[in-house]
Order: sequence, then structure tokens, then C-alpha cells
Amino acid sequence: MRRLAVIVALVVVVFGVIGGLRLFGGGGSGGTSTSGTTAQSGTSPASAPVAQVTSTRAAGLHVQQNRLENAAGQPVVLRGVNRSGTEYTCIHGYGIFDGPSNAASVRAIRSWGTTLVRIGINEDCWLGINGVPRADAGANYRRAIVAYVAELQRYGIVPEISLMWAAPGRYRATYQPDAPDADHSPALWTSLAQTFRNNPNVILGVWGEPAIGASCFANGGICGATYGPRNAPYRSAGSKQAVRLMRAAGYRGVIAVPGVAWANDLSAWLANEPQDPLHQLVAEAHIYGGQVCASVSCFNQTLLPVAQRVPLLFGETGENVPGTDCSARAMRTILGWAASHNVSWAAWTWDTWGTCGSLISSYAGTPANPYGAYIHQTLKTLV
Repeated sequence: MRRLAVIVALVVVVFGVIGGLRLFGGGGSGGTSTSGTTAQSGTSPASAPVAQVTSTRAAGLHVQQNRLENAAGQPVVLRGVNRSGTEYTCIHGYGIFDGPSNAASVRAIRSWGTTLVRIGINEDCWLGINGVPRADAGANYRRAIVAYVAELQRYGIVPEISLMWAAPGRYRATYQPDAPDADHSPALWTSLAQTFRNNPNVILGVWGEPAIGASCFANGGICGATYGPRNAPYRSAGSKQAVRLMRAAGYRGVIAVPGVAWANDLSAWLANEPQDPLHQLVAEAHIYGGQVCASVSCFNQTLLPVAQRVPLLFGETGENVPGTDCSARAMRTILGWAASHNVSWAAWTWDTWGTCGSLISSYAGTPANPYGAYIHQTLKTLV
């Protein structure tokens, strides 16, 4: 049995390397450097290790019109999973990851045929502010994220690193609010971009799920976002500012900009698209069964016009939002439409929470329920 396990492990490693070469077009991930900006509190950019990648082509993963391409110019459609945990465990002092983040756990993710893993970022933990335990914040948190990104890329997986939990002022980032905040999110975007500016095979996500109007999310301002037990209004930072800051920090790669209504509505995305001099934006939608936009007719009306202009990514998708339906009825519709229109997607979520929204029952990659089994089968079929 030990010899068989070794053989299986070697096969998985070789499969991951071959998949990585195909996906990255000859590029890949290398080591990391600890150089960065000076760490400070407040809104100043935090110090971060800079993820370094050696690639035969400078472009790496990139946008070409309305499709993603690898460094060799081959069209790429990314499909995979969310890996939740890094957005919430650190703020509560439970560590940085929910579950393992080692090579064996990444091999299990890759064994499903995964080529995309979305990682949520906690603003306070990344910047090391607002009293987050030092062991789980600042440089320690950033190094852990950089190392996990490198491990994913080692097995041919593209990471999307997305700001998800944040908070204005002295509030602690203990949940995902309506919008990024003007107090700290600009510093986060700058630091995130500096960290991955030399890594051409990542996607940086501006925000998770905006719950404000499209113009407000694009431009920022005091226009609907609230936080805290008394729902105090706060000034939000806009997606246009995010793109400007990321480019000013030297990041030249792909940036994901979500729609509004918890990223389920892209009807105003094109009208509020940030200006990107590099034309490397993708539109991100979150699509779950039972949402306002979860039907083919809605997809054709609100998503298709966007997908005809820029690459479209379902950054989160699942059977239903509360994670109470273990079937895959809605997913057949959602992923069927995605396949017909070359839409990339990441299923929610590679975690062992015991809910219907959990894809796995163990971090070895055992599907947890019919929903997980369907995602597993779909990913394996598309390898």
C-alpha cells in the first residue's frame, strides 16, 4: 500500500506540473522575495513579501479582448473552487487558514482537475491593524498568503486573491460589509499589487460582494455603505480607484471587478467599467441557485453583453446561498450556461463545514454530498 501511495503521489505531482505548463504557457511560480514597502498603521501601504515568478513570457495570464489567454497566447477557461478561511480565521485569533494549506492539501484540490482557486483576504489581517493578533496579521499573514499562492501555482492552479472582509476606521473586519472602505482599502490594494507585481499568473480581486449601487461602487463616497452594530454610514472606496492604485503600484496582471447586488447583477457593469490602460479587467459575478439572476434568461440579458466585451468569471457559484440544498439542480443550469460561453468559475467552497455548500468531507478531497460530487465530476470531465 505504501508503494501504491507513492506511485499515486508521483502521478499527481507530474499531472500538476504538466497542467501548470499548459495553463501558464511555459511559465510557472518560483520563490519569493521578502522585499516590500515599509509597514505602517492606518492607510499607509503595509510591508509585504513580493511574490516572484520566472516566466519565459512577460505577459503570463492576460486578457485578449473577451477571453483569457496564457503566456503562449492560448485561450484559457479557468474552473475550480473557493478556499474559504483566510478572510475570517485570522481576525478571531484562530490562525490564518481554516484547514491545511500544505502541498498535500493542494494536490487534493488539483486532483479534481482544478485550475482556479479563489482566496479571500481580510483587510485588517493583511495590513496588521485594528488589534489583530500579531501571529496572524501583518507580515506573518502576508507571507502565509504568498506561500499558499506559490504552492497553488506549483501544481498549475491560478489563484484569485480577493479583498473580502474589511471595516472602516477602528472597527474590526469581522464580516463582509457593503463595500470597500476609504480608510484602509486603498492601502490594501496598493500593498496587494506590490506583493504580486512580479507574478503574472494571478488574478487580483477588487472586492467580494458589493451591496451598494453601481455608481457608488465604481466611484466611492458616502452613498449607502454602513458598518457596525448601529449601521453607521462610512465612506466607501471605489473600483476605479482600486484599478488606478494597483496599476500605480506596478501590477500589470489581471484584475477582477465584481457587479453589484452581492455581485449578482452585472447590468450596469459596462457603464461603470474602470478605465484600465492595460485593458486587463475581467468582470466577476457571483451566481447561486435561487438568486435574482440565476436563470438562462437573466444570464442572456445581463451577463452575456458583458461576456461579449470582457472575460467573465463566476467568482462564486453554488446550489443556493445559505448552503441548505445538497443537490446540483441549479448548478446544471449555471455551469451549462458557463460552458457555452467560455465563462470561468469557482465553486463554493473547498471546506469541511458539514453544510450542503461544503464540497468536501475531508481535505483529502472526498466529495461531501451530491453537490460536491457534481462539481468533482464536472471538473474531472473538463480536464
